[in-house]
Amino acid sequence: MTTEEIMQAALDMVGFRGVPPDSGIFVPGRGIRRVLAGIALGPAEFWLARELKCDAALAHHPPPGLPTFSAILDRHVDQMVAAGVPEDEAVRAVSSLKEGYDLAFLVGNYDHVPSVARALGLPYLNIHNPLDELGRRRMDAAVQARLAERGPAARVQDVVDALLTLPEFARARTRPRVLVGSPDNPAGRTVVSHGAGTNGRYPVAAAYFSHGVSTLVYIHAEQSTLDRLRQEGRGNLVVAGHAASDACGICPFLDELESRGLEVVRISGL
Repeated sequence: MTTEEIMQAALDMVGFRGVPPDSGIFVPGRGIRRVLAGIALGPAEFWLARELKCDAALAHHPPPGLPTFSAILDRHVDQMVAAGVPEDEAVRAVSSLKEGYDLAFLVGNYDHVPSVARALGLPYLNIHNPLDELGRRRMDAAVQARLAERGPAARVQDVVDALLTLPEFARARTRPRVLVGSPDNPAGRTVVSHGAGTNGRYPVAAAYFSHGVSTLVYIHAEQSTLDRLRQEGRGNLVVAGHAASDACGICPFLDELESRGLEVVRISGL
């Protein structure tokens, strides 16, 4: 396979027409038969790829300081509007988050990781949003099916239980946790907020809770977000766990690559 064919396979799985701004091919390559894959890869893992006689490195997370990363955060706006948040309010909720990542680019050594791959002559790409979107769809399907089955009796614990039906969560060392609200609270309208670069922190969660969403699923959350939501008594927040949530999208994709004859060496959370 080529790096372009690997990327296209991911895009096809979610129906994307182009490469999103948090993903990219940094060192193109052809004739790839064996690939090292992990949630996060860097210079040390590139050396390991060479030791293991891999033809390419396939990361989920983009290299630090990726200049285009903040643009993917607009996916939050799309998801919020679909859930009933007014567009202008959704844009405001995301704006400070985008500014923070733009400022990080100004101080980051954005070419550090790609430059090592180039020096080694190692084909290197990362695929982030397409696989997060695949994981989000699987997580949401599991949650919505459980809530529909339970009907008006559905509780926040049902959201946790639904996630645990997915093998990536069932075998993870972490477990989804209700960190704001209570497992015994009615689940109400529930949204899985994932596949938009990173979690939306307090402003995005508050916007959802202000517009009819009772239970929100993040894959991770900062202490400051939890403290503020708890103090204000805003909704129910389920934190699913970062590595398990990422694997929920990555693992089916790697299975697809293997079905096409590619040998995949899995490390870094996979």
